[in-house]
Amino acid sequence: MAKTKKQKRNNLLLGVVFFIGMAVMAYPLVSRLYYRVESNQQIADFDKEKATLDEADIDERMKLAQAFNDSLNNVVSGDPWSEEMKKKGRAEYARMLEIHERMGHVEIPVIDVDLPVYAGTAEEVLQQGAGHLEGTSLPIGGNSTHAVITAHTGLPTAKMFTDLTKLKVGDKFYVHNIKEVMAYQVDQVKVIEPTNFDDLLIVPGHDYVTLLTCTPYMINTHRLLVRGHRIPYVAEVEEEFIAANKLSHLYRYLFYVAVGLIVILLWIIRRLRKKKKQPEKALKALKAARKEVKVEDGQQ
Repeated sequence: MAKTKKQKRNNLLLGVVFFIGMAVMAYPLVSRLYYRVESNQQIADFDKEKATLDEADIDERMKLAQAFNDSLNNVVSGDPWSEEMKKKGRAEYARMLEIHERMGHVEIPVIDVDLPVYAGTAEEVLQQGAGHLEGTSLPIGGNSTHAVITAHTGLPTAKMFTDLTKLKVGDKFYVHNIKEVMAYQVDQVKVIEPTNFDDLLIVPGHDYVTLLTCTPYMINTHRLLVRGHRIPYVAEVEEEFIAANKLSHLYRYLFYVAVGLIVILLWIIRRLRKKKKQPEKALKALKAARKEVKVEDGQQ
């Protein structure tokens, strides 16, 4: 009887440990899924609000953004914007592109990432999504621009730029702003010291966007730079490419879910089988005990 109670306690303890272990393992996945839903909602809100903007309002905002970028580039010859316009652009840093604090979003199909982009790189910003590195070009494209978008790696609650290391030369990513979607193709993947900013400078005549994050994973002593140059955005081609990548990632997630469910099912079946065998073992033990009693009685 005492042995049965002890076995029940052990089984209960084992079950509790198992489910705690499953909960710990599932936490990053569940929290990342929650962030993904929240992030997708932020992006959907941005795109919805963008569609309601007046064309004249968009043009005015883009002019201010262009003026800001030109002030960084020190354009003198043939500068279409006055010094007054440039000063206004600097004073209005990022606000000309924002809708409810969001400047747009950056989409990286090959690693299944789509993050809202906010102005600045303060910690509260980077907990919500990607940040635009202040002092670099605003992400509106154009010759002699170089926008830098940064996000965290290794957060347990959100994937963000954790998989940026998987990007390689030739991969594509997309930057959405209030006016258009811009396509960029990766042409450089580089790891630098955190004090070396040469690779973030504007290169005259080029339209670059660099994605920046900390590396190596959980150590963060260096910075990973993934730079892309502007390529034509052909809606039909790019949308098909994005849809194909989303489908591929969906199949992968479904596979992981199926494996997890199979593991849980096998564990439940194993426990049920053990429970079935327990009465049989108890009956055999009882019969053996009775035989011993009879033998002892016979000897007496």
